[in-house]
Amino acid sequence: MKTTASTSAPVRLRRTLTLWDLILYGVIVIQPVAPMSVFGVLSDRGRGHVVTTVLIAMVAMLFTAISYGRMARAYPSAGSAFTYVGQEINPALGYVTGWSMVMDYLLNPIICTIWCSQQAHVFAAAIPYWAWAIFFAALFTFLNVQGVKTSARVNTGLATGMGVVVVIFFVAAARYIFGSPHNGAAFFSRPFYDPQLFHAKAVMGATSVAVLTYIGFDGISTLSEEAENPRRNILLATVLTCLVIGVLSAMEVYAAQLVWPASQPYPNIDTAFPYVAGRAWPPLFVIVGFTLLVANFGSALGSQLGAARLLYGMGRSGALPKSFFAAVDPRHHVPRNNVFFVGVIALGGAFLLPAIAGEATGFELGANLLNFGALIAFMGVNAAAFVRYFLHAEKKMLGNLLPPVLGFVICFFLWWNLSTKARIFGAIWMAVGIAVGAWKTNGFRGNLIDFELPPEES
Repeated sequence: MKTTASTSAPVRLRRTLTLWDLILYGVIVIQPVAPMSVFGVLSDRGRGHVVTTVLIAMVAMLFTAISYGRMARAYPSAGSAFTYVGQEINPALGYVTGWSMVMDYLLNPIICTIWCSQQAHVFAAAIPYWAWAIFFAALFTFLNVQGVKTSARVNTGLATGMGVVVVIFFVAAARYIFGSPHNGAAFFSRPFYDPQLFHAKAVMGATSVAVLTYIGFDGISTLSEEAENPRRNILLATVLTCLVIGVLSAMEVYAAQLVWPASQPYPNIDTAFPYVAGRAWPPLFVIVGFTLLVANFGSALGSQLGAARLLYGMGRSGALPKSFFAAVDPRHHVPRNNVFFVGVIALGGAFLLPAIAGEATGFELGANLLNFGALIAFMGVNAAAFVRYFLHAEKKMLGNLLPPVLGFVICFFLWWNLSTKARIFGAIWMAVGIAVGAWKTNGFRGNLIDFELPPEES
């Protein structure tokens, strides 16, 4: 009888992930080269104070990471900002948070397509940017339609390779810096504060973009059911991942600014870091450029499929036309229509954003728009943590008050300092979503959609 009982018991996920496993997962998801793709944009907008912007963004993300970790205790299997807000505050606000995240999902493939096309054009200038954009958008779409999945081992291998490249860059940068003349202590402190270039508004505007360096840390909360002691380790891993990425990113951009001071313009803002690496050691121009191309290639693949799955969830629940968005390819078990749809949006955005960016770049405008939605989601998580762990708590504790409040205030301040164009286009996107939601739910009297992503098909 014991054998029968044990055989019929439901199969459960095993709690095998240690704190170190969770931190490693977070670093792999965010990538060790996270600040390199956006380095030129941060330097241009922040007037050279890239280190300062990365560190300020880290502080904001640390407070938000605490809120994410705490909310993962309450919702160990959900792990999503819109769930936290919808359950703890209000379903309508949860919908608004989810709608802001839809923008993130759609924009990530766009900025990855732009960056890959820019970098490929640097390597092969004879082929125009528009041809590379078509090539990458088509390739991402083709691979995702085939149901291509990257295994955890491949991701770990890629992250290890990126880590090796980072170490080589540090060695080359140190040799270059100490082998070149400089004007004493001021040379080494200038990346943090340059009195001739510093402008508070410019630094805060760049910090709003620097948040992109940390996007993805919230993914740790989705591993709650497989983590040892999740109530403790999810919170610690989320915070420590932000800390590790923040310190590593600050070291990378600090070395880069010493190699190539902000007073000297870059040949291309979007792909500035490979030029910096090439100055430290010429072979690194190709090595770092190729590494970032691979990193953005992988990010584009994952984000396009993630966006397609989110649209599938919306179509399945009736928020979008079911006949198109809820269809699944019977052979490859992927939402094929949605993959094509996101591919078309990525291609269109790769042409449209550079055209309307004005003085900025298409990548910069896309990054600003992506952070518009991300910062709204982060504010929502902080607000949900405040409501659950302070407002509704029997015992009011300062430790439950300060992190979510400070996280919310800092995220709001960064959101407010996004570029004007990003705020305008972001506001239009949110207005459309709110209008649709209000219309389909008769003034939000009912739930429009379950924003939870559907499980992977086996």
